[in-house]
Amino acid sequence: MFKLKKTLTALSVASAIAAASSAYAQDTGTLRIQVTDRQGNPVPNATVSVSAPDTLAKRTAETDDEGYVRLGGLQPSRDYQVEIVEEGYSEFESANVRVSSGQTFELNYTLTAEGSDIETIQVTGRAMSTIDTTSSTTGTSVTLDMTESLPTARSFQDYLQLAPSTKPSVGGNPSSKSGVNYSDIGGEYGSSSDNVYYLDGVNVTDNQTGTFGANINSEIIQEQRILTGGIPAEYAGGQGLVTRVITKSGGNEWSGSVNYYFQNDSLVADNENLSQNSFDTFDTAVTLGGPIIEDELWFFGSYQIKDREEDVTDPVTDTKLRTITDEQDLGFFKLTWQPTGNDRFVASWFNDPQEISGSDNPRTLNNRDVAEENGGDNYKVEYSRYWDNLILTLQVSSHEGEASRVAADGSTRNDVAYRTAGGFEPTNADTDKGGYGVNSTNFRNKDQYQATLEYFLDTYDMGSHEIKAGFVYTVNENLQDSRYTGEGAQYTSIGNRNSGSTIGDYLDADDWVGQRDLSADDLSRLISNMASSDDAALYTSRYDTNNDGTISEDELRSGVIFDSTEGNPTGDVNVYRSQEVQTAPIEMETKGKTVFLQDTWTIAQWTVNAGIRAETWEHFSSKGDKIAEFDWEVAPRFSVVYDIDGSSKVWGFVGRYYDPIRTNMTDFAGNLTGPVLHEQIYLEDRWLTYRVRGGEQVQDAFFAPSTKTPYTDEILLGYATNIADNMSIEVTYTDRATRDLLEDYDLGVYANDLEGTDFYLPLSYFGYDENPGSNYVIATLEGGKRDYEGLQVAFTKHRTASDNWFFNASWTYNDAKGNTNSDSNADLQGDFVWLDPRAPGVYADQPGNIEHLVKLFGSYKFDNGFEVGAVYNWNSGTIYSKTRALYGRHAPLSDEPYEYGGYTDTWVQEGVIGSQESPAYGTLDLRVKYTYDFGESYKAEFFLDVFNALDDQAARREQDLVAGDGVYEFGEAVDWVKPRQFYLGARLSF
Repeated sequence: MFKLKKTLTALSVASAIAAASSAYAQDTGTLRIQVTDRQGNPVPNATVSVSAPDTLAKRTAETDDEGYVRLGGLQPSRDYQVEIVEEGYSEFESANVRVSSGQTFELNYTLTAEGSDIETIQVTGRAMSTIDTTSSTTGTSVTLDMTESLPTARSFQDYLQLAPSTKPSVGGNPSSKSGVNYSDIGGEYGSSSDNVYYLDGVNVTDNQTGTFGANINSEIIQEQRILTGGIPAEYAGGQGLVTRVITKSGGNEWSGSVNYYFQNDSLVADNENLSQNSFDTFDTAVTLGGPIIEDELWFFGSYQIKDREEDVTDPVTDTKLRTITDEQDLGFFKLTWQPTGNDRFVASWFNDPQEISGSDNPRTLNNRDVAEENGGDNYKVEYSRYWDNLILTLQVSSHEGEASRVAADGSTRNDVAYRTAGGFEPTNADTDKGGYGVNSTNFRNKDQYQATLEYFLDTYDMGSHEIKAGFVYTVNENLQDSRYTGEGAQYTSIGNRNSGSTIGDYLDADDWVGQRDLSADDLSRLISNMASSDDAALYTSRYDTNNDGTISEDELRSGVIFDSTEGNPTGDVNVYRSQEVQTAPIEMETKGKTVFLQDTWTIAQWTVNAGIRAETWEHFSSKGDKIAEFDWEVAPRFSVVYDIDGSSKVWGFVGRYYDPIRTNMTDFAGNLTGPVLHEQIYLEDRWLTYRVRGGEQVQDAFFAPSTKTPYTDEILLGYATNIADNMSIEVTYTDRATRDLLEDYDLGVYANDLEGTDFYLPLSYFGYDENPGSNYVIATLEGGKRDYEGLQVAFTKHRTASDNWFFNASWTYNDAKGNTNSDSNADLQGDFVWLDPRAPGVYADQPGNIEHLVKLFGSYKFDNGFEVGAVYNWNSGTIYSKTRALYGRHAPLSDEPYEYGGYTDTWVQEGVIGSQESPAYGTLDLRVKYTYDFGESYKAEFFLDVFNALDDQAARREQDLVAGDGVYEFGEAVDWVKPRQFYLGARLSF
């Protein structure tokens, strides 16, 4: 049975422990070492020391009566050296020992008696185990050795693709397992809003979008830990992946590097789909680290410049649309001060300003192009204190994330729709007229204050405990200032060829191409506003065809005719516009408190991790008023791991992950002093305002009192075994259920019009006695759910000094079903009954899911300085639906009206959602590297990366709009794997 060290025998031992444990507990790893003699008897009181040249960690402790020693608080590295000294035995040294953050590895060493014929130590059993036999967490550690050996793009987002369960991503935010991978807004896929991103201990997750909110120089990454399941209570997130980047810290030895990478169109194969696309890019960086005061004060810094210039092709005309530039400057500095053996301070700063001149999407016209300014400053200050078996860590961090947009064309936006009857096929130039429509300045900032306690307790006969507790206070800020361009309005029109269409044609015909911004549910609003307007008599005389004194929806459908171009910014037929009548900067906040407590109890071959994570959140409007408060939600997480034989384990995990509501919903409900929009329809010769949105006068939405925080419950079962030294196989089964999803509701529909049907939701469901008077309420989506089952098999082979190669292989099966893609949205569900989660045809295979993923990567080092690495990724294709354009969304096709659940509507066609699948494809990337060693730690490296080496420009996504989008028809490819690219680079390091 493993036992912790009983006593510390000298102050020097305590000082060494403090020096290593000062990093935040989640960023460090542990070695458990047993020392025995050749007869298998434990060797007590042996002095065990570990250190690594690329970390500040140095630990020394003595084995207990069972020959065990625990060395925790170790920064990640694969270059640790273990030294063992005990009287009567030969001294021992072992190099290239691996430590990974958040994991515990066991090592068995057998000492040889001093003076015996065998003068060296023998390594037995699990000397280089690749399995943490105490952990139920699944994921991947991306090490320096991997990133320097493999052909991956140079960013922490691209390294996420090395984790077995991550799906291909178009924007660096990959979905993992049950994470949402599709948005009906624009029909976009390949970007998840379920992940949590930490860079050097700073949570940089964008508080509005849920995607990554910062970049960092890849040259400074010591290790990147990617967690994909079985996540203990100490970690936020869990619905998607959690990634923690741990940066270099410098040390008593000077280290640094200078590198340069470049690529241009002469190094890229011809583009088979967009012939005019070409680009030039370069990436250069410097790093430097070392001692300011040896053994007391260290620093590490870097600066990186990334610059890309790209020509974008018009897919309709096959001519060059524009040339765009993407410029990034990434700075980093970390200072570590250890004034005493028991105290350490760490201060770090990084920034990531980025300017992008335009969109690289070939379907974006020049008049709809937009420039971006992103990034900001990020700070962290950390203090750690050690008392015997107790570690206290205090941390303050600040993240600034700008995401501002400026329209390239400042004219009034006009989205124009056309009917395709008669064979007319409009292009996107016909549908997308005017400018982008809005200029916006946006900062999504985050401040966090956290305290963590870690306590190690040996109960001897009842095993050992590693107890962790923590508190986090978070303030998210969302600062906005958006202004409509042109005349201060955005139009939605119909083309002149369809002049004379009735509002019934506009709402009901299924052959429209282009955006439309009216729905059948708006008819009741139109009638109500006609009756209350100054022109009520005029409207009654025009549309009350049966002269009963009221206007019915049927009379509107046939009576309202769109045929006027008066004042239309592009001379098309007026239908709808959104008029910005007031604008002002606004600031909204969310504030959250989180506590966690967990105990990792190891007794004999069993390890139990029992923990709870509780969190509460408050939302504040632009006036500073509290508009929502969510009660403490408690998420239990529990796992049991059985160490079968020291090199195999079986485990189970059950736990809950909460998904706090982001500031995009705070904006929806809390915009009380900013822009005011009047939504208007053109009725033959005048505009009628039928809905006011934003501003204090009409709050757009309220958080319903009964609204719950969305959550995901996970059950995970796993088995892992070492099949040889440094080789292991792991099999995991995952079952997830996501519930209490969020949407906005139209109470006029659900609490009034649907009474007596299966879809009726009384005001009490939302926590009201009467209608609060807003356009919408943000509430829990009744019946909304997502269900996921997955199976994963992964093989891992770590590199050692003797065999020079590593290799990873994995296969993941994802079965994802559900009746909503909503993820903290204000979308169409809750507004349209035919999209209700309880409606027919809605529960189906999840759009955006990829059922099968295969990943292979590895590297081999030759003795002559050359190294060859490869990455092969294959997937079975993306699932998608048959859709039509509605309110800028891709909505599933509907049937002719029929009755269901006591209500007649145009229900979703059976077998439409999740019915299609894009083709399977694979990509092979290669790296060849040559290293020349100058001696005295100086070396030069030369790289050649080949991305998509087979030049298979396969389709990654297909058009899901049945009527097309003016560029691509249904089922046609709209995005492809990029052509084969050669990437050259060199680095000098010491």
